[in-house]
Amino acid sequence: MNGQIKASALIITKDEARKLPACINALKDFDEIIVVDSNSRDGTPDIAAQNGASVYNFTWNGAYPKKRQWCLENISTKHEWIFFCDADEIVPQTLIDEIKATLDPMPLQAGFFVYGQYIMDGKPLRYGLRNNKIILINKHKMYYPHVDDLDIAGMGEIEGHYQPVPANPRSVIGQLKTPLLHEAYANIAAWDFKHQKYATWAARMTQKKAWPRDPVLWRDIAKKLMRRNPLRPHIMFFYSYILRLGFLDGKAGHTHARYRYLYERMIQRNLKTFS
Repeated sequence: MNGQIKASALIITKDEARKLPACINALKDFDEIIVVDSNSRDGTPDIAAQNGASVYNFTWNGAYPKKRQWCLENISTKHEWIFFCDADEIVPQTLIDEIKATLDPMPLQAGFFVYGQYIMDGKPLRYGLRNNKIILINKHKMYYPHVDDLDIAGMGEIEGHYQPVPANPRSVIGQLKTPLLHEAYANIAAWDFKHQKYATWAARMTQKKAWPRDPVLWRDIAKKLMRRNPLRPHIMFFYSYILRLGFLDGKAGHTHARYRYLYERMIQRNLKTFS
């Protein structure tokens, strides 16, 4: 398969039949595409197979490993480099090209951060807050840690909002420049439902002091300082809308910053309930 990316793309799904074809099509330059599904009822596995992906089913037993680490331990991928993707994420060709260049020759890093660029009203936001996740990893050099959250509602079968960590603490984590596209706001009712659950989980993680250390020191320090800051919702709105120039995206930039504010306020309300 000359010219293809010598890596395995793993798409995590549950009832994602509508979004999945576009996600798979964007990953066509990967040498291997695998869909790991959680007992979908909308035909997701069939659509994955029809679009050329290998399909595995995952049934969570209520313990660790959760879904992503289960994939690393139980799926015999063709390649040691893994690219994790969600069905509501689209990898643009510019990112495909950067991944291809990054993995040829194979790098010494344990993994790479990839930015997420949000889509609103069908258009990518050019400014404002972006997430940054380690989703391109060498499966022999990184893993998702166990955390004390099995008694916390919210995340369930999937690892929470924390990063995988290197098996060797001295390993280097790289950063890709090109973002993937994240269609987080396609259904606002679904966004609100998910983030209510995420907020409950995040607040309990803070209350239990269960967060794992971020593999990048300055990020770890910043997160610790922010988790109990009563001004966090306002700080995150200001950061996205003003410091990250979200206002240049017009109404969409304000809406994006506002949703981040609302999510942080959900977390703060839960913290007050648990304290």
